[in-house]
Amino acid sequence: MIQKNLRNINMFKAILTKDHLEKFKKYFLSDEKNLLAQNVCSKIDPFEVALSRKRIEETQHIYNSKIEAEAKPVTNQKNSGRCWLFAALNVIRLPVIKHFNLEDFEFSQGYLFFWDKIERCNYFLNNIVETAKRNEPVDGRLVSFLLYDPTCDGGQWDMIVNLINKHGLMPKKNFPESYSCEASARMNQVLKSKLREYAKAIRDLIQKGGSDGDVQKLVEEQMINIYRIVAICLGIPHDTFTWNYYDKNKFFHSIGPITPKEFYENHIKPLFNVDDKVCLVTDPRSTNQYGKAYTVDCLGNVVGGRRCIYNNQPVELLLELTAKSIKEGEAVWFGCEVSKRCASKIGIQDIKIHDFPLVFGVDIQTTMSKGDRLLYGESAMTHAMVFTAVHADETNEVQKLRVENSWGDDRGEKGYLLMTSEWFKEFTFEVVVDKKFVSEEVLDVFKQEPIVLPAWDPMGTLAC
Repeated sequence: MIQKNLRNINMFKAILTKDHLEKFKKYFLSDEKNLLAQNVCSKIDPFEVALSRKRIEETQHIYNSKIEAEAKPVTNQKNSGRCWLFAALNVIRLPVIKHFNLEDFEFSQGYLFFWDKIERCNYFLNNIVETAKRNEPVDGRLVSFLLYDPTCDGGQWDMIVNLINKHGLMPKKNFPESYSCEASARMNQVLKSKLREYAKAIRDLIQKGGSDGDVQKLVEEQMINIYRIVAICLGIPHDTFTWNYYDKNKFFHSIGPITPKEFYENHIKPLFNVDDKVCLVTDPRSTNQYGKAYTVDCLGNVVGGRRCIYNNQPVELLLELTAKSIKEGEAVWFGCEVSKRCASKIGIQDIKIHDFPLVFGVDIQTTMSKGDRLLYGESAMTHAMVFTAVHADETNEVQKLRVENSWGDDRGEKGYLLMTSEWFKEFTFEVVVDKKFVSEEVLDVFKQEPIVLPAWDPMGTLAC
């Protein structure tokens, strides 16, 4: 029927003729600046060419409100998509370093990564069961979307809460990095191959009328193999550990033997309770109202855990609460679209840092509204980092923010970026602050039954 209808429509076809191509070439060659730009960009990264020298000279990594002390060492997620875990653990370690009087400290990112892989694969298989019972076709948009990327490294704040509340935390010394922690592509390739294979087996069993018990047994058998793959690549965390450390005064201390969950509950939770933190997002699309709660279909990492809830608020409120938190001495986890208008080598996120019209004759990335960029696939959250300082003018309006990244100390100012408030408004999508900073009116949004967005909605994009 569709093909028949298409034959009856006068299709618009803008065919490029030889005359068109000659016209385009003539316009290009008529401006010598194009030839200069071509010469330069044939040897140098076009985005480096577009960097504004004037903007760089005007930028200073100086702030008038900063958390008491930033943590050491600067972390590095390397060739993995674990920024959301790194950013969370970078925030949590700050009060830990202060309380235990430490020179430096890192939680084990590999520990949470291990449990996220196990839980995430199980979550995927459960999604396959659920969508099969919904009679979703395997080539339909939902199942096709799930099969496209059965497991990835990225995540959201509520996923962090799930992992910590269920599995606790561990110092990095007690579960160090492995090759596949730092370069996860090969492990993920193995897992994705098996998960797609297992998805077919599950759907075949359900289609043949298998009972819930049969399906549960099959998933358990599949998870035995998944656990083996992850354990081979990442190692297996010990059930208990002992944390030995020296404080700044070189005194020896020891905690343990203790389970990771006990370590979090008894020693970390009193300093940083993940359940006291709330995640606020900003989605300016006209279809999604502020003051409403949203969730995304099939998004999560722990079966039986909390859902990813989006409390949608204006971006100005997110900026206000970020500044308030930092002025009270608390760093802020946040998610953004990191690559847009970002000079990562020198560590500047500023919508004026690139002069694209000067190089290409056209502007990019900010020519549509934030809402339209979400609608047209031009924008989505891609990365999580930490705010540690803000700078406000004499009217108390925020001008810029200091950002702790997880790309090592050879980018930016020894691992830190500078973000302007204009950039924040354009490319930041969520922040996590303590609920004590948030009004009751905004907190009440979490009591709503969330509106369910489709699995492929851009607000379901995971920070990596």
